Amino acid sequence: MRRMNAAEAKPAPKATKDTVLVVDDEQTMLDVLMTALSPHFDVVTATSAREAEFILHKRQFKVVIADHLMPGGNGMGLLVRAREEYPHMQRILVTGYMKPEMLMRSVNEAALFRYLLKPVSLPELIKVVQDAAQVHDASAGGR
Repeated sequence: MRRMNAAEAKPAPKATKDTVLVVDDEQTMLDVLMTALSPHFDVVTATSAREAEFILHKRQFKVVIADHLMPGGNGMGLLVRAREEYPHMQRILVTGYMKPEMLMRSVNEAALFRYLLKPVSLPELIKVVQDAAQVHDASAGGR
């Protein structure tokens, strides 16, 4: 049996949290999502697609969650552009409805990790984002 010295007995430093960008034009929804996700992730919020694109150029994210319908640019368009510029970042669309043609467009153009229908189940959201972060790590080699 080997004895540990004081340095070995210290707990390992906590790994940094995975980074997630949440985009929604409704501040109340952003607050709810941030409260649910913050214990598990480093969460940054944006209230528009334009603001989100600015943030994406400044920082790396493993997952982006975007509301579909927002004034001044919809979440789907944002996720399509994000796929082109940040192919390893996983994309999740939150929508109040999902028409079959919209689903096909989502799959083909934005290569969504998942889409979630409102009202969003917070435990499901947390699980989906955790899964998306793992897929990001596998596809990006842990970047």
